[in-house]
Amino acid sequence: MKYDFETLLNRKNTHCLKWDLTGDEYPLWVADMDFKVAPPIADAVKSRSEHEIYGYTIVPDELFKSYINWWSEQYNFKMDMENMIFASGVMPAIGAIIRRFTNENDKILIQSPVYHVFFNVILDNNRSVVENELIYDGFNYSIDFDDLDSKLKDCKIMILCNPHNPIGKIWTKSDLDKIGKLCKKHDVILISDEIHCDLTDPNCKYNPFELLNHWEKTITCISPSKSFNIAGIQSAVVHTKNRFLHDEIKNQLAIEFSSHANPFGITATIAAYNKSYEWLKELKDAIYLNKQLVSDYLENEIPDLKLVECNATYLLWIDIKSLNTTSKELCDFLKDNVSVFLSPGVQFGKNGDQFFRMNIACPQKHLKEALKNLKKGIELYKKLVKK
Repeated sequence: MKYDFETLLNRKNTHCLKWDLTGDEYPLWVADMDFKVAPPIADAVKSRSEHEIYGYTIVPDELFKSYINWWSEQYNFKMDMENMIFASGVMPAIGAIIRRFTNENDKILIQSPVYHVFFNVILDNNRSVVENELIYDGFNYSIDFDDLDSKLKDCKIMILCNPHNPIGKIWTKSDLDKIGKLCKKHDVILISDEIHCDLTDPNCKYNPFELLNHWEKTITCISPSKSFNIAGIQSAVVHTKNRFLHDEIKNQLAIEFSSHANPFGITATIAAYNKSYEWLKELKDAIYLNKQLVSDYLENEIPDLKLVECNATYLLWIDIKSLNTTSKELCDFLKDNVSVFLSPGVQFGKNGDQFFRMNIACPQKHLKEALKNLKKGIELYKKLVKK
């Protein structure tokens, strides 16, 4: 490989959420990567830092054009600058949209198990969560469309995770078409969080929801933060073709001061989309190799755990049903006894309690060590707890 996906940088004592929060040696939880960013991004940020003034920053057309070119070239999705709004992050944008278009106690639908912050942003704003629980057949997940139809009629907003975190699934065009038609049927605003869109298995591509163009009340939230490991440099875009939604969201983001850019976010975003394609291509290969490593290791060394089929993200969803325990109990045990920090599945909804989420975006040597500790931890758990 041309780029370095083998060096594990020491992130400790850098105010790093992933490594400094608890001090565990194998933090495989929060969704950022232990890979150095693409060299064009690092070079661009270094160059900008040499200016030595980091004041108030406007959002240049160049930033929006970098998004437009990327989605056009990668996904054949044509965006217009007039339909785009800068935001400091995807979740700040989703929070602003919720506050703008719903009132307290209004119902918002999500598809669990799903990114736990979706629950938080709804409940913290005094709205009600409605869950369209995904169907798990022991190998793969699918959508219960009858249940979705029934529940959408009482909801104001649906938040779609596309591709889906934590199950790592790319929704098909047929899935998205059905979702769009049901949202139109019940006049529900559809927010599509597509932050993991670039992180698919090699030769796989996700389907942008708006590309189907069948429901006018659709809002897409996108960002380079996951794809290029720059979540700490906050930068995102909201896209909608609906002029009313666009103007209302733009106003709400301004009211909440969530539409202001920082100089490094602008610089990093442009360098990511304009100059870092080859790095991303190699990154996806590295993640896929890690995924295969975990799949083989679980099958041969830890048969009590089963990898759920997936084709997107660097987050794996692991089935722990055979251990007959709760995700929190198991994850707490592994963290305390073998220093492997995983995300308990119950965080993503009650129907996730027989799973845990594992972040595999790290050098393979580190991942192999973590897997050995995981095996040790599972054996110890069965010996000491599940006698």
